[in-house]
Amino acid sequence: MNRILFVLTLFIGFAVQSQELNCNVIVNAQFTGNENLQIFKTLQTQLREFVNTTKWTDKEYAAQERIECGIFINITEYNSDIFKATIQVQSSRPVYGSTYSSPVYNVNDKDFTFRYLEFQNLLFNKNQFESNLVSVLAFHVYMVLGLDADTFAPNGGDEYLKQAQTIVNYSQQENAKGWKLEDGLQTRFALIDNLLSPTFKEYRSVMYDYHRKGLDIMNEDPKKGKTAIAEAIGEFESMNRRRPNSFLLRTFFDAKGDEIEQIFSDGPSVEITELIATLNRVAPMYSSKWRSIKF
Repeated sequence: MNRILFVLTLFIGFAVQSQELNCNVIVNAQFTGNENLQIFKTLQTQLREFVNTTKWTDKEYAAQERIECGIFINITEYNSDIFKATIQVQSSRPVYGSTYSSPVYNVNDKDFTFRYLEFQNLLFNKNQFESNLVSVLAFHVYMVLGLDADTFAPNGGDEYLKQAQTIVNYSQQENAKGWKLEDGLQTRFALIDNLLSPTFKEYRSVMYDYHRKGLDIMNEDPKKGKTAIAEAIGEFESMNRRRPNSFLLRTFFDAKGDEIEQIFSDGPSVEITELIATLNRVAPMYSSKWRSIKF
């Protein structure tokens, strides 16, 4: 009996301490010409463990509540302990009453240079710079956490997005690109600065309205859900007038373009004339998708 209780205690303890993410991390070194080197395999293993076992929040997640995400690191150059790469980060969240997972975050970060020695410790400190490798990964983790939370409650991801901004602030001490205003318009600095700026306030409102008022009710009332999604997308009009073709809008439609096309090309028909006009104004780069919507 005592042995059974001990096993149950271990199981419960594991469930309580379950981390926030279920993240598949892939390191691809094909472009270096030395993709079979052990260091790349070790890096991939260490990064998977780092992302999936670090306790990023003070909240408890059951195993089934962990956020599904993927990190693809493409190493383009490698010289001793210096790596040059790009990093693609994607996440999704389940849709209520279905087996479907909706893409939420999809960002290709091209400014990713870091130092790494095989088997070095990867440690994260919320208030202190440790390494560019850790900072970039932690930044995107908090972006994933913040935007996921925004889809479940209005501005629900505040604390995580502010932590992402803190990482940007303390990482500016390094010379690595992507952390400063002068580094460009499609950087980590620009992403979090825009997301927390009143200029782009509709973005986070759309994240909630699109998912909770739209996708999550489609199982019970598809027509009502589709109408709510169309109305949510319409909220981007004001934001786009203030800042046309913004980086934030591109990240939204990079994640949602295929999904929007599928939603409005199937199921009960709703009025889409205004929706198509809005999509062509706020996301002209996906005009071929909007033309394929048949309803």
